[in-house]
Amino acid sequence: MGTLSLPGFLSCGKKKNFSLSNEKDAHIDDSDENLERGNWSNKGDYLLSMVGYAVGLGNVWRFPYLTYQNGGGAFLIPYTLMLALAGLPLFFMECSLGQFASLGPISIWRILPLFQGVGITMVIISTFVAIYYNVIIAYALYYLFASFQKVLPWSDCFSWADEFCSKTRLVSDCNATFDGETIHANYSFITSNNLTCINGTINYKAVQFPSEQYWNKVALQRSSGLDETGNIVWYLALCLLLSWMIVGAALFKGIKSSGKVVYFTALFPYVILLILLVRGATLEGALDGIEYYIGRQSNITKLMEAEVWKDAATQIFYSLSVAWGGLVALSSYNKFHNNCYSDAILVCVTNCVTSVFAGFAIFSILGHMAFVSERPVSEVVDSGFDLAFVAYPEALSKLPVSPLWSFLFFFMLLLLGLDSQFATIETLTTTIQDIYPQVMKKLRLPITLGVCILLFLLGLICVSQAGIYWVNLIDHFCAGWGILIAAVLEIIGIIYIYGGNRFIEDIEMMIGKKSRLFWMWWRMCWFFVTPVLLMAILVWSLVTFSPPTYGSVVYPAWGTAVGWCMIIFCVIWIPIVAVVKVVKAEGNLCQRIVSCCRPTANWGPYLECHRGERYSHVVDPKKEKEHEIPTVSGFVY
Repeated sequence: MGTLSLPGFLSCGKKKNFSLSNEKDAHIDDSDENLERGNWSNKGDYLLSMVGYAVGLGNVWRFPYLTYQNGGGAFLIPYTLMLALAGLPLFFMECSLGQFASLGPISIWRILPLFQGVGITMVIISTFVAIYYNVIIAYALYYLFASFQKVLPWSDCFSWADEFCSKTRLVSDCNATFDGETIHANYSFITSNNLTCINGTINYKAVQFPSEQYWNKVALQRSSGLDETGNIVWYLALCLLLSWMIVGAALFKGIKSSGKVVYFTALFPYVILLILLVRGATLEGALDGIEYYIGRQSNITKLMEAEVWKDAATQIFYSLSVAWGGLVALSSYNKFHNNCYSDAILVCVTNCVTSVFAGFAIFSILGHMAFVSERPVSEVVDSGFDLAFVAYPEALSKLPVSPLWSFLFFFMLLLLGLDSQFATIETLTTTIQDIYPQVMKKLRLPITLGVCILLFLLGLICVSQAGIYWVNLIDHFCAGWGILIAAVLEIIGIIYIYGGNRFIEDIEMMIGKKSRLFWMWWRMCWFFVTPVLLMAILVWSLVTFSPPTYGSVVYPAWGTAVGWCMIIFCVIWIPIVAVVKVVKAEGNLCQRIVSCCRPTANWGPYLECHRGERYSHVVDPKKEKEHEIPTVSGFVY
């Protein structure tokens, strides 16, 4: 039998609870402003959760490489401009949107029912990303445990290595001067005759360093391609299970528990980065690495290349986690009058400063590795998996007390991944809560655990011997165009259809009246600059599309087809939901489309006391049957 609740407002957000049941949702405290959904315990919980969500693995393994590749310090110019023109406007918009209506990424589209499929697309993409992101966390856990050894297992060519494994580069052949003539000979001939290779003519044998072979042969047990699935790698499966157990434990009370965990998971990586930077800066060759990163003389001419600006915009876009649904979900638990404007600026600046700071820590140690192995820094620099699990571990293995530095590095990767994962799963549970609030109130813990178990089972294919190919495939398709499409439609829908000036008035209800001068920048970005930049990135991505590859491994045609099916499954809900909404509306076709482009009757601030005159007409969500009972198509306002 259900509970009977009679709403009676005492003050803003405080409601008499006449519930005949003693059930209490751990997600909600009596001190919360919103006693139905709950609020963050304090602002620190929210800010650190947002920083943890935005600051992730990409800040460590992608940004430093892009800076090195695109002109060193000169890259910071387009990066900062793209932050101001694309990243921050979208970030501020999503934070404001979630806080204003106190709703998750699907229900928030009461603002524009025709575009509710955009919210569904965000949630589905977040689900795909959650599956493979925790696999990367499992990799970090595996290496973390492997670091508890006197000698790091990837520091030398041990029993698992083959004949191509070598700690140093092996010279194959070169040119030398012999009896007054320049000859080309193999290295054994050169050494046996006490000759010296002429600079610039040396060819090296194709060898693999121990860390590379360990990554492929031991950690991944990598198969030859996507066609060869092989067995599930049991120790990676256990690490994946452990990572999901950590996520489930952190979220057992929703934001009330995750908001406390992030004080450690969001802050401690900075301590580790600082330790790695101090250690790296004291090593020989560190300056060479820093010069490759920022550059003794930055290459300003790189700014003339369109690719540099595209890289800057793309990095900002993905780094800030906009259009994933997470920003809306986390902000929906804010109190109504929270200053979301200052929060957005603080989090965005923190994210970008972290990226720059991480670059110094990474390149100082890579510079030392280049010095020790007598190679140019350009040969040891890499990004993504190769940086995190090959190049950097190789560099750390050359340090004194290498297990300690290895432990710290992979512990940092673990923490960076976890707090991003917390927010992603909170996005999914927030969506469930908005659709089935009463069910979530009674069964929050079982539902959260159920989501974690389901995603763990779906992720098992990613810890098979072909797992890395699946991780790369999902990342290549789902974390790319789908997010760009969602972002473009989001800003068009809110600014051009709902109304940018109307949206600004909504924000002013939360943060107070601002001058026209204050809004001039945001209007310029929202109405013109940001949509144009997003469209340019989307078109560029489509034009320059290339089939997915992993290293030298080319994906089979059916693998690419699966990737296309995944992205189609993510975005197909946008037209499907739009059609369903139009069909269910009343009037002729034109009238139906117009009605679907208007906010629903229950759109506005969640609590009655915040609605004021502008939203005095709003139907209370608890009285809105359409909110409580899913439609035949499974979509609710």
